[in-house]
Amino acid sequence: MAQLEVSRRRFAGLVMAGGLVAAGLVGARPALAIDPVFSHRGKAIRGYDPVAYFTEGKPVEGKPLFTHVYEGATWQFASAENRDAFAADPERYAPQYGGYCAWAVSQGYTASIDPDAWKIEDGKLYLNYSQSVQRRWARDIPGNIAKADRNWPDLKAGG
Repeated sequence: MAQLEVSRRRFAGLVMAGGLVAAGLVGARPALAIDPVFSHRGKAIRGYDPVAYFTEGKPVEGKPLFTHVYEGATWQFASAENRDAFAADPERYAPQYGGYCAWAVSQGYTASIDPDAWKIEDGKLYLNYSQSVQRRWARDIPGNIAKADRNWPDLKAGG
């Protein structure tokens, strides 16, 4: 009988602890924040030169010879001039939302990007997951930017 009483207490304690964990009251940890910049194999925006979108009007692959570290990610550039321009003013050239898919951020999550799915809007670079997602994003660019601007701080913080 004493053994049964100990088992009941242990069971009640486990139920209570389980309930507290499920409620997030015990062992709570903050959500893991995402990397501030989308990178693939250690290269920001898949190794494409963010400055080239502005200067050449197209995606251009960067070269390992011309790199700059910003926001904890390694960015590659097609030339030393582009690297230096970015280093001097990264806010001007870095894609919005850390280079994650702009449409996904507008929907409250993050996704990778296709460097060929891009748009410069009001002097800012936006990247998308694919051409088809970009078409969806383009249906309401101002509305999607407003939603993404609201969502990005929480996504970046891991919320």
